Amino acid sequence: MTKSDKAYDRERMRQKDLKRNSPGREHGGGLMDLAGGLGWKGTALILVLLVLVFLLYSIFR
Repeated sequence: MTKSDKAYDRERMRQKDLKRNSPGREHGGGLMDLAGGLGWKGTALILVLLVLVFLLYSIFR
């Protein structure tokens, strides 16, 4: 086995493991997983909502 074969096998095993045990499926995960799962439209919607909530809070406190 050459170095590239070993690297390929390691990467293939890592990809399989990520598919089986995605951090965003059960518990854990992070903001990057959330944003990746929502896509750009969902992420933009959440950002707009956060800004609106902040503005409303600033005005009415």
